[in-house]
Amino acid sequence: MSLPASDLTKQPDQRTTMDLGAVLPCTAEVRDDHLFIGGVDMVELAREQGTALYVFDEADLVGRMEAYRDAFRSRYENSDVIYASKAFLNKEVVRLAEREGLCLDVSGGGELACAQSVGFPAERVFVHGNNKTPQELEEAISAGVGRIIVDSRIELARVSEIAGRLGVTQDIYMRITPGVEADTHEYIRTGCEDSKFGFTMLEDFAYKCVTDVLAAPNVRLAGLHCHIGSQIFALHSFREAAQVMVEFMARIRDGYGYLIEELDLGGGLGIAYTADHEPSSIDDFAEVTCAAVRDFCGEHDLPLPRLLVEPGRSLVANAGVTLYTVGILKTLPGIRKYVAVDGGMSDNIRTALYHAEYEPVIANKAGQPRTEIVTLCGKHCESGDAVVIDMPLQHPDLGDIVCVFGTGAYNMTMASNYNGQPRPAVVFVRDGQARVVTRRETYNDLYARDI
Repeated sequence: MSLPASDLTKQPDQRTTMDLGAVLPCTAEVRDDHLFIGGVDMVELAREQGTALYVFDEADLVGRMEAYRDAFRSRYENSDVIYASKAFLNKEVVRLAEREGLCLDVSGGGELACAQSVGFPAERVFVHGNNKTPQELEEAISAGVGRIIVDSRIELARVSEIAGRLGVTQDIYMRITPGVEADTHEYIRTGCEDSKFGFTMLEDFAYKCVTDVLAAPNVRLAGLHCHIGSQIFALHSFREAAQVMVEFMARIRDGYGYLIEELDLGGGLGIAYTADHEPSSIDDFAEVTCAAVRDFCGEHDLPLPRLLVEPGRSLVANAGVTLYTVGILKTLPGIRKYVAVDGGMSDNIRTALYHAEYEPVIANKAGQPRTEIVTLCGKHCESGDAVVIDMPLQHPDLGDIVCVFGTGAYNMTMASNYNGQPRPAVVFVRDGQARVVTRRETYNDLYARDI
């Protein structure tokens, strides 16, 4: 694994921090050349808490939860927003989701355990995954989760058996692969036919499987689910998915005499990772989605189902930033300029996986223009270890504090201990106050499980 060839024609954009627009958390500002978020000086915070450090703008995070909830409820009364916790999970964000009236999407026993640890209402938990283990299914059903999203006939049989043994009837959704090719990276495209997720619609397979679902004891088919991918800008893809799903609901009614009461259209709304990205708004997403379900249900004379969506990235990505300290500077003439920081693929694997793009600034030079093109490389023993590849940055010096924006989603939850690197702390900032909500790992933590 290595970095792509450097684009030697790329020029610095001369932007200052506040020119980055939608990339920034909502409370970001520059005071005396320092970056402040939530009224907290990021330079001082980095020095107090150490780096690498995940920082979340709590006002931004709560504001997006409220925006999602209100955008859907105002357009479609019988709707719910499910926070896709795989994007960013710790106890405090689950508490916030509960406080704001959101439901919770968990994949795997560990995410369910986090929800249980803070008393999140089990009936508002939705359990995902293409290969939930029997143990995870038993844990979920025993906990009284609201819905299990069933991904295959094998899993259907497992849920039915476990629910019967526990003496309950478990509400389930069928996850359907709608065949909608969303315009996004192939690694995060999940609704196309070649996918490990869900019941395929090819050769009428999903429709035929409804027979098995309705015949299975100890389960109730409460609804259908689909998810077409992540980081999607083109809203027409969501309308297309809604059309496919409502038409499938109509076929089930007409062919089986069974009315689907709930429809979960997943998440996937894109966000601004770079200053040039122009994602759709939460309001626009809600308008397209709600209108599509109303329109197609009207066409098929179907009563409106309970409508659910599952935002993750678009709730947390721009609320989060990562702080690093510059440790090494190395210029390779005619190749690229490396700025080495005290983190890397252990706290942000997305760049190494698929060359994800981020906007960086130097937090102690935040009011200055970005005059150089640099690669922020990590400290790990991999050639492809980088956080930012060939992006503009202010002139770097040793000891500078670098802030990388848009890192709130899939960075902390995909973090590793590669090279024995302790995972960073998580700090929430609001109204001039900073509070640690996940402590930094210690060396003792790394080896506490060894015998």
